[in-house]
Amino acid sequence: MRRGRGRDQLIVALDAPDFRTISEFRRRHLAALSELFVQVLRLAERAGLVKLGHVALDGTKIKANASKHKAMSYRRMIEREQELAAEVARWLEAAEAADAEEDRAFGKDKRGDELPEWVKDKETRLTKIRAAKAALEAEAKAAAEEKARAEAAAEENRRAEGRRKPGKKATPPSDVPAGKAQRNFTDPDSRILKTRDGFVQGFNAQAAVDSRAQIIVAHGLTPSQSDQDQLVPLLDAIAADLGRTPKEVSADCGYCSEANLAALAARGIAGYVAVARAKHAADAKRKITGPLTQAMQRKLKRAGRRSRYRLRKQLPEPVFGQIKQARGFRQFLLRGIEKVKAEWAMICTAHNILKLAKAA
Repeated sequence: MRRGRGRDQLIVALDAPDFRTISEFRRRHLAALSELFVQVLRLAERAGLVKLGHVALDGTKIKANASKHKAMSYRRMIEREQELAAEVARWLEAAEAADAEEDRAFGKDKRGDELPEWVKDKETRLTKIRAAKAALEAEAKAAAEEKARAEAAAEENRRAEGRRKPGKKATPPSDVPAGKAQRNFTDPDSRILKTRDGFVQGFNAQAAVDSRAQIIVAHGLTPSQSDQDQLVPLLDAIAADLGRTPKEVSADCGYCSEANLAALAARGIAGYVAVARAKHAADAKRKITGPLTQAMQRKLKRAGRRSRYRLRKQLPEPVFGQIKQARGFRQFLLRGIEKVKAEWAMICTAHNILKLAKAA
């Protein structure tokens, strides 16, 4: 607090709050603090900093408050569960035999029946592994059921249109987790995510940034590596918070799908979405399928280097740089996806407040 010898010290009456006080205040008012985002966003709009002429979407991976070394794969869970169960059973048998021997030697009232701490630790670990294993199995079963429903609906549509799916019939989705599927014991909601610098245990933080003054007009957060399911929620959040949709939206290939391009068209938004990874958005080499995706590729090629897609790198990436590098936010402090979502909302709110302050 020494740097703020003016207004900062007047606010706290020269009594700087302890970090525990700040933490407790944030914990008690987390929901209210996350709701400040909309209020600050509307202030920025009234100040002329939000025009919704062009909005760019992007995501960035941020570390969770958990170590990736505290994660375990489903295959390893099965192995370790069996090992621990056998180990605990051997120890309990040995403990019972020792208790019986001591009872014969010293009498029943001379020794307590509490389990040793080393046995408790193993049993606790076994319980956690079983709970994580059950959670992975439940997720895999739900995903398999959802995929089966989607495939059944698609097949029904093809039959109604008199079409058949080419090739062999697809193998039914498995409701058993893949051997490499992982779950973290510290923050089970976080996931192992791939970044440019390797793998992190974290979350995929999303932001929609307005071109007028780099104001974040919508935010989101997901544990998934993919950005594809985040485009529509971000657009809906903009409409809900500001009562209107942007005229143009740009996004990288992670957001490209026929459903997302159809959603942009249905909302009357001019989309500029890369269809595949390439140095320049229009230079994708892989074969593009889907009529909307093909149309998008032609659209990007027509504009060439002058395409509005160029704004995608000019908007979200500097914002993420300001948050991560300039302000040093590289890891969440809270655990659990709902709390982490609220924390990300606070970070986005702080970014917009600083933009407002600089524009004043």
